[in-house]
Amino acid sequence: MSQGIDPNSLPYVPYVAYIGSGPTGGDSLHDNLNIYYKSGDIAWMITSTALVLLMIPGVAFFYSGLARRKSALSLIWLSVMATAVTSFQWFFWGYSLTFSHQAGNFIGALDNIGYTNVLAQPSVGSPRIPDLLFAVYQGMFAAITVALAVGAVCERGRMLPCMIFMFIWSTIVYDPIACWTWNPHGWIFKLGGLDSAGGTPVHISSGAAALAYSYVLGKRTGFGTHALNFRPHNTTHIVIGTVFLWVGWFGLNAGSALSANMRAIMAAVVTNLAACVGGVTWCLMDYRLERKWSTVGFCSGVIAGLVAITPGSGYVPAWAAVVFGVCAGIGCNFATQFKYWIQVDDGLDIFAVHGIGGLIGNLLTGLFAADYIAHLDGYTVIAGGGLNHHWIQLALQLCDSVVGMTYSFAVTALILVTMSYLGRYVPIFRLRAEKEEEALGIDDVELGEFAYDYVELTRDVKPRDPPHDVSQIDFDDDEEMGDRESQRSHSQAEMVNELELRGGAFALRTMSRSLEVTDPHEHQHSGGIGMVA
Repeated sequence: MSQGIDPNSLPYVPYVAYIGSGPTGGDSLHDNLNIYYKSGDIAWMITSTALVLLMIPGVAFFYSGLARRKSALSLIWLSVMATAVTSFQWFFWGYSLTFSHQAGNFIGALDNIGYTNVLAQPSVGSPRIPDLLFAVYQGMFAAITVALAVGAVCERGRMLPCMIFMFIWSTIVYDPIACWTWNPHGWIFKLGGLDSAGGTPVHISSGAAALAYSYVLGKRTGFGTHALNFRPHNTTHIVIGTVFLWVGWFGLNAGSALSANMRAIMAAVVTNLAACVGGVTWCLMDYRLERKWSTVGFCSGVIAGLVAITPGSGYVPAWAAVVFGVCAGIGCNFATQFKYWIQVDDGLDIFAVHGIGGLIGNLLTGLFAADYIAHLDGYTVIAGGGLNHHWIQLALQLCDSVVGMTYSFAVTALILVTMSYLGRYVPIFRLRAEKEEEALGIDDVELGEFAYDYVELTRDVKPRDPPHDVSQIDFDDDEEMGDRESQRSHSQAEMVNELELRGGAFALRTMSRSLEVTDPHEHQHSGGIGMVA
């Protein structure tokens, strides 16, 4: 900067080397704290934060579409609630426990509790962005991880205990793993482990946690029988969720460069390429068995490819993304059978896609990490992986994966077993819904709302003989329906009248495939995981 020029007179904010002092980086009343950071880096990281947040509704729609319709809304609710609970936890002490400047080898200190002194000092993640921006960006990582894990409660878990679990799990599982992986004081970081955007902290930890949650909750009623055939109820929601995740993943991976540079561009390239190859590979794997081009299979493969490339996104060249996509598509496809081998009801295949996908990605990063790719940001120096003949990197990646998976599974199981025990005496800790509640649907029991309006109608409509004569349809007496059902009767009657005008029983039947009719040959199955909502 030229001598004698007043920085405030310039038409732009000049960039100078950090010369602030104190834990906040300076006094904003007297100093311009913006001059230490490039506006392009700030803009890109704020955008990346929003993109990672976009992944939350992506998870919500993806999980909701895979479930049966009577519990579809509960999975959307859990995903957005995970954002709220985890964001508060992150503000309260999660960020401090993970990225404190005074962290130890395994966990951070509490010097930044409640975002104390989190402002303009260069972050522990990168000197290119301040603490405050790094905090909000990494908070989205914590939220998406919890949202991924709690999908394990699908169709049988209660909401309030799950919210309690979110806060506890993010504190004693996610925060330590993220600390030792990404904080410069962490033991994996100091050993030289490479994890660009969350192979272990995000995917392996959430996959292992989901497996433990599924095991402790137990199997859904009808698991392994024709009554629970794992067919998604809404494939359109799955596609919408996949698109949200695909777009948001650019913020997860390219944003992990922590500034707007060539390394971020390369991360975006490999992210998209791995997703595409993973989707095609999974489709081919399914086609060899069923001779059908599965939409759900393509979406699953896209997610598997994205999961696998996550740890290597800032380290591997573009051509390596093809290998990541192929290996993830094949490996995660076969891993979906794991739940049958160990008899665990992981209904959404969270462990198969995220746990195994993260493991595959970590190991391939050990093989294909390249020193020149990491240095595209101008300052990151690594020894590389197999491409640089640094073969010990593969062992480091395996160590990181195994320790992270074991820690997440064991501690998650301990949390849930403790909550389950307490639930015998304190109802708010009871993890699983009763059998009658499970049969009715978590949406009705826990939320009192539904993903689709017509579910409210068909729950109480009971056709008489002949089965499709809408004029004979009546409703249960108010005494049997209870207050909740009686309040619905007016809207139900209006819908039935409208159906009569539109063509009677045929219109009613097309609204829901789960009407209870007297002729068993007329029974239509839903396309959901279970056959009858």
